Amino acid sequence: MQRREFAKLALAGAVGTVAAPVVVKAETTKMKMANRIVLDDCCGVLVDVQDYFLGQLDRSRRPKIRTNITNFARLLGYFRIPIVVTLEGPVRLNGSLTEEVKEQVSNLTETFEKQSFDLTKEKQIRDHLARLKKKQVIVAGCETDVCVLQSCLGLLRLGYQVYVVEDLLFSSSRNVDAALARMKAEGAIFLTYKSLYHELSVYELSDGTEGGREKLRAMLGPFPRDLPESAD
Repeated sequence: MQRREFAKLALAGAVGTVAAPVVVKAETTKMKMANRIVLDDCCGVLVDVQDYFLGQLDRSRRPKIRTNITNFARLLGYFRIPIVVTLEGPVRLNGSLTEEVKEQVSNLTETFEKQSFDLTKEKQIRDHLARLKKKQVIVAGCETDVCVLQSCLGLLRLGYQVYVVEDLLFSSSRNVDAALARMKAEGAIFLTYKSLYHELSVYELSDGTEGGREKLRAMLGPFPRDLPESAD
């Protein structure tokens, strides 16, 4: 009898209990805007493209690197994109910018000798970048796992959007995977020379204006037909 009464009481309690409503919080997902290179808000950086470092590469790679970086200088020159060239000191030992590239850089190019792996540690370079008033930096050069890595980390720390042209990097080290992974993890955006070529061709300006080859021709003159769209 007692057992039956207990069961009734338990059932009555269960029926009389109103479960508290479960509140599900709606999470607002913010869409991340894709970063594109903005033609009038970017500059290029060529890190230590010098004979000493090129001399450490396999003979078969040297001509390709020279050609690819020369084409990079020509591409940015056509689009009137300023370039910052760094040379690791002492220049009398490491050499100056290679002659092929030197012939192609525009009058918007400034060259600096540096003593630090990270170019942003050099006040004159840091000040020059600030005067350019560009938010985006397109990086190529060497060495991938030393000066390029440290310079990209420095640029990111200063708040720049950093675009790294992966097939225009080189190093005496055979394996630079860790350096590439670190740059990507810290926020550097990787692209190829071919991607850069086409992204600049279908340009975007800081005021939102977009265009293509026809508008570019009117703005900048005929596009150089002998400039390849991809790296060797």
